Amino acid sequence: MALTIRSTAFENGASIPVEHSCDGDDTSPPLNWEGEPGGTVTFALIMEDPDAPGGTFAHWIVYNLPSHCHGLEKTIPIEKNLENGGIQGKNDFGKTGYGGPCPPRGEEHRYSFRIFALKKKLPPESANKAESFYQALNGLILERAEYTGKYRRK
Repeated sequence: MALTIRSTAFENGASIPVEHSCDGDDTSPPLNWEGEPGGTVTFALIMEDPDAPGGTFAHWIVYNLPSHCHGLEKTIPIEKNLENGGIQGKNDFGKTGYGGPCPPRGEEHRYSFRIFALKKKLPPESANKAESFYQALNGLILERAEYTGKYRRK
């Protein structure tokens, strides 16, 4: 079975509910994943907007999620260290944790949630920002999966 990721808040390719955006409560959506390959030690997750005016914009980074963790509940606290051992990095808003979709009014943007199964934990602070996230994953990825949503501000 291949690694897959999904959300109960919206279908793959469909609109992300307002509550998970800057127009609503700006809370993270629930996510679940399964089918990780043998040898998985940890998971890393990034949510990005590839349609942002200034280039790809990171909305959420979480890494060092333990291998027994197969999801994140709705509304993950805005704190660096999670109870399950995961670490939240800084998004491109300059804040720790989740920052929901907030495209310019009238534009529909895509938002990619990517989960990575890794063969070892990342050193703390190694994936704290988007530019270092992918560098930290180099050579550690066993498998990856993606789930996409869309959002348009009125």
